[in-house]
Amino acid sequence: MLALEQLLISLAEPSQVQAQIITKALEAMGAAQIEVHPSGRELIEQARQRRPNLIISAYHLPDITGAELVRELRESDDLYDLPFILISSETNPERLETIRQAGSLAILPKPFTPEEFDLAMQSVMSFLNCPSLGAEVDSDMALMNVLIVDDSSTSRHHIRQVLEKLGFEHFCEAASSEAAIPYLEQEPFKLIITDYHMPGMDGLDFARHVRSSGLQPDTPVMMITSDSDNIGKDDLEDAGIAACCQKPFDMDKMRELIRTLLNEY
Repeated sequence: MLALEQLLISLAEPSQVQAQIITKALEAMGAAQIEVHPSGRELIEQARQRRPNLIISAYHLPDITGAELVRELRESDDLYDLPFILISSETNPERLETIRQAGSLAILPKPFTPEEFDLAMQSVMSFLNCPSLGAEVDSDMALMNVLIVDDSSTSRHHIRQVLEKLGFEHFCEAASSEAAIPYLEQEPFKLIITDYHMPGMDGLDFARHVRSSGLQPDTPVMMITSDSDNIGKDDLEDAGIAACCQKPFDMDKMRELIRTLLNEY
């Protein structure tokens, strides 16, 4: 199990003042290995030479944005699985949504409070040290099929990465509800995970289709969304959603929800 003092942390922050603030916050928690880079490209180049355990980035960098940085990480063959945190004064919802979809473990404001920073680092450590669910569920997870439905390829990739940590091995992925329907007709799934906002049929309508069609009647559907505050409990129940998780999601909460679903369904 990794401890915070063992982590190599790469920080992309062009402001020396902000870099010092973040570095001191990390050191106060016990971090001992922190590399600061003034640009995103430099961070990526150095990460390929000396792979970090965690990447922290501002949104506004001199060469690329934080969104472009995390997207490049997720689409790479060697850095795709690195935990990522955004610390930024950026408040544009669309820009921040891109970061959420890419699987950022936390999005912190500038300035952040000690409590916010502590929660973010707890999320990182939970992600890095997440144990498999294999010993806590009634069935062999190596035999379970999972369907992931999300129009964002980076989001699907992050969800799959989390599920692999939990012990799943077999996945089908669909970029839309419509594309997922043929999968439902071809093979049984132990778990279906869907995004809410998607072009065409959204996640609620997709879950309703699953239930009304009689396809996979006993398979729990989990929704992962950054808009859970605007989805009513009645809407979730009406659609047959078994659990709903907020983006960015807490790893421990995600693990417990999936453990419960696997044992109850």
